[in-house]
Amino acid sequence: MSLDAVVTAIQQVGLTLIVIAIAVAALEGVLYLLLVRGLKTRLATPLMLVAPAFVGLAILIVYPLLWELNVSFTNMSLRNFRDPGFLGLENGMFVGLDNYVEVFTRPVLQLTTFWQLLLQTVLWTVINVTLHVAGGMALALLLHRQMRGKGIYRALIILPWAIPQVIALLIWRTEYNNEYGAANQLLRMAGFDGVPWLSDPFWNFIAMIITNVWLGIPFMMVIILGGLSSISSEYYEAAEMDGANSRQSFRAITLPLLRPVLTPAIILGTVWTFNNINVPFFINQNELETSDILVTALFRMAFQYNRYGDAAAFAFVIFIILLVFTVFYVRRTGSLRGAYE
Repeated sequence: MSLDAVVTAIQQVGLTLIVIAIAVAALEGVLYLLLVRGLKTRLATPLMLVAPAFVGLAILIVYPLLWELNVSFTNMSLRNFRDPGFLGLENGMFVGLDNYVEVFTRPVLQLTTFWQLLLQTVLWTVINVTLHVAGGMALALLLHRQMRGKGIYRALIILPWAIPQVIALLIWRTEYNNEYGAANQLLRMAGFDGVPWLSDPFWNFIAMIITNVWLGIPFMMVIILGGLSSISSEYYEAAEMDGANSRQSFRAITLPLLRPVLTPAIILGTVWTFNNINVPFFINQNELETSDILVTALFRMAFQYNRYGDAAAFAFVIFIILLVFTVFYVRRTGSLRGAYE
């Protein structure tokens, strides 16, 4: 890149920041005149404080989404790489809903279709989130009790969550090496044959799950441990006086009172796992399509196959799937209601 190009880029960034600052100042001025001087409402201060964040979200999230939606109706690709304009109507790039139809009818990757990828993604998400919640719950219950060295145990268990994920995944991929990895060396020491973790479709999927469970359990443990700390011991004392055993207390007291904590944690865990590109991308070193999920397929479609219009439509299909799941789960569990209603 030449010096002139760098200077031009810096000037464009500076001009953009100036425009954003002017837009925020203008919005604050309008709100001040309208709410403080005009309506004199008590909501003036909160709205004025929220206004800069609203502008930031509009620029960083809303505008890119609208631009991507615009691209999803065009045939933009590496061979047809130019400004599409509005829906590509001006330069003949408009294809209507063809990209959305092709997502469901044509192979998304070389051979794999959307429906196989969706099945793989659902299987990947369900297994991981289930193990995250079960493992996090078990560890949280163990660490919630009085024990010596509790702080040390907590620090060690949180360690996988604290390590930069890319570094951790590169180490895990090394440990899955067929000849020199620790996983196969331990299996051979125990008298078993080595497993082709990186080349066999089944074992590669299992390796992805093992790695992601190791990464995800600490988050669930911290969330559940915080929820357990907020439950008063008086409930358990009353249940014990009524003759309830530990299992009955867990089902009647712990789980219901943990629901306001578990519901958003499970939603976050599901969305993060569903969209987790790091683990499948790094562990699936040989690019096995049987180990790909929707987001890795989206990455390959956009940045390896350079089908930008198709990738934009595919991204919105994934977004709609997650939106439907979130709305259904929230309505089903009633997580937006008060914790003790």
